[in-house]
Amino acid sequence: MKYDVDVKAVARHCLEEEAKAIMSAIPQLDEAFEQAVQLLYDCRGKVVVTGVGKSGHVGAKIAATLASTGTPAFYLNPLDAFHGDLGMLSNTDVVVALSNSGQTDELLRIVPFLKEHKIPIVGISGNAQSLLARNADVHILLHVAHEACPLNLAPTSSTTAQMALGDALAVALMNVRHFAERDYAQFHPGGSLGKRLLTTARDVMRSDDLPTIPPETTLGEAIILVSRGKLGLAVAMVDNRIAGLITDGDVRRAMESLKQDFFSVPVSQVMTRTPKCVRPETKIEEIQRIMHQNKIHTVLVVDDERHLLGVVDHFSCML
Repeated sequence: MKYDVDVKAVARHCLEEEAKAIMSAIPQLDEAFEQAVQLLYDCRGKVVVTGVGKSGHVGAKIAATLASTGTPAFYLNPLDAFHGDLGMLSNTDVVVALSNSGQTDELLRIVPFLKEHKIPIVGISGNAQSLLARNADVHILLHVAHEACPLNLAPTSSTTAQMALGDALAVALMNVRHFAERDYAQFHPGGSLGKRLLTTARDVMRSDDLPTIPPETTLGEAIILVSRGKLGLAVAMVDNRIAGLITDGDVRRAMESLKQDFFSVPVSQVMTRTPKCVRPETKIEEIQRIMHQNKIHTVLVVDDERHLLGVVDHFSCML
């Protein structure tokens, strides 16, 4: 389809304007941002994010980001709040109110309730003289010169800047809380990161029909058992304890070095006597680290007596 405008040029201009809006927020950062972070960090209840229209959509995203990064938060629609949902709030909460103009009537209506119940307000607006700014306990100025919208009407650059500032608050709080990957996984158990950090060797190990052999087994016999086991290895056992490990890589190297003697040499001469072993409760994240550090593809799962419980290979860790 042909247009009478260069849509790619329009898109470039929009992205450039929104990028400028984010960059313009940097010099506006002052002690108010630090005060806001402190207020949110000290909050003993919930961080309640609120806003109307497009600012409301941004507020919902900010609340979701805070909640998933260690700061309990939820979004409250000011219109619903004015019709009963104010009962969700307590004086242990902190409210983050978003309004580009700082004069949004529906948002300002709930301010008297917040003041009466001594609920701190972090206001974010583009007008330092607005009613929101004057009534907030902490006001973060986020002035955007103009919208990416060609009519300078639709919230575009301003909401992009709001979202970026919300991310900045969340990231600052993550750093203050020393929020780590393991903490993040607690709130994202369904994601791949959560699975790596929470899944254990016991959850993924193969424990049935494990390829085990006596150390005196010849390599000629062992090569068949390694192939049948479909794990690329066989575990040498003595008195039900692990004596060593032989992998298909060990077999290939032995075949190359031993040549015609290969088939009669016992496994004990070429096996690894100290294979890497983990406990059943070892997390997949740690197993992956062990494999990467030692350039191996398999670890053995053992109990306190070094009895073989299972095998975890590289493919088992691909969650």
